[in-house]
Amino acid sequence: MVAAFASALLLETVQPIKVEVDGVERQGIYLKPAKGSGPAPLVFGFHGHGGTMNSARRSFGIEEVWPEAVVVYLQGLPTPGQLTDPEGKKNGWQQGPGAMEDRDVKFFDAALKYVQSHEQIDPHQIYAMGHSNGGGFTYTICAARPQVFAAIGVSAGGFQGGAKLQPCPVIHIGGVNDPLVKYRGQQATVARLKQINGCTKDPASWNGVAGAELFKSEKGDVVFVTHQGDHSYFADETKWIVTFFKEHKKQ
Repeated sequence: MVAAFASALLLETVQPIKVEVDGVERQGIYLKPAKGSGPAPLVFGFHGHGGTMNSARRSFGIEEVWPEAVVVYLQGLPTPGQLTDPEGKKNGWQQGPGAMEDRDVKFFDAALKYVQSHEQIDPHQIYAMGHSNGGGFTYTICAARPQVFAAIGVSAGGFQGGAKLQPCPVIHIGGVNDPLVKYRGQQATVARLKQINGCTKDPASWNGVAGAELFKSEKGDVVFVTHQGDHSYFADETKWIVTFFKEHKKQ
């Protein structure tokens, strides 16, 4: 009886998203807040290349760290990878505004509209995060829709079109032994973010997190967390990202 009740409650909490974008049905899921009432924060989580909406949920577990938030996991489409899967047999995301006819930016727009029509969302607390290819896409939608986000979080991702970014609070997490998205490239991305945001040159510590550097700016803080790992995503990253999000609301 208890198990059946728990399953029914889970089904009520997890809601499907199905929207049509340029004649293609796109899908995702979102989770209702487990706590709180009134307008809720909204967080999008984007899987890496070869992932799914369900694998993103398993890896990120945003709803467990921030139960007061509405959490959205969207699913990419088969996409040629820049580092692996050149034939494009696995799911992924466009990289850069305007790429692939903006198919995934349009999907984000439609999913955002869908969730806002079904849930009470605080427009001052809309966030996005992603890992690897999903991290790159997080930078892409921030560049394409800068007016939407209060802050973003990126793990093991890069962005080639840095000149198109506008100031936004960012937490970026990178491993020095990443064999795919090289650490020096991630350093270059963060350096560009600091320039765009007009950050202080000298970093401060951040919330006692080892390897974290906080670069302050009135336009948008940048936190760069360096770890000794590789391209993997680990549980503490979600905690760091959510902590950063809670520190930033859109004015």
